Amino acid sequence: MFVVYVLFSEKFNKHYTGFTSNLEERLKSHFELDKNSYTSRYRPWKLIYTKEFESKTEAMSHEKWLKTGIGRTFIQKLKH
Repeated sequence: MFVVYVLFSEKFNKHYTGFTSNLEERLKSHFELDKNSYTSRYRPWKLIYTKEFESKTEAMSHEKWLKTGIGRTFIQKLKH
């Protein structure tokens, strides 16, 4: 199982989109661990969207779509 997720930083008005096979560990790295990553600069983050997929290919395709203009519009409509 793979999960596509979107994080939102209210403080910086930034979104981050990614996918993982272990959402709990990945969120922990975004929220606490990685000190020199892109996401560490924009903490705190809030998880605003998740969608599960059977395959990595499907998850990657959905993540890519979320990063298009239409996908960004979809993300903007999510309640933060």
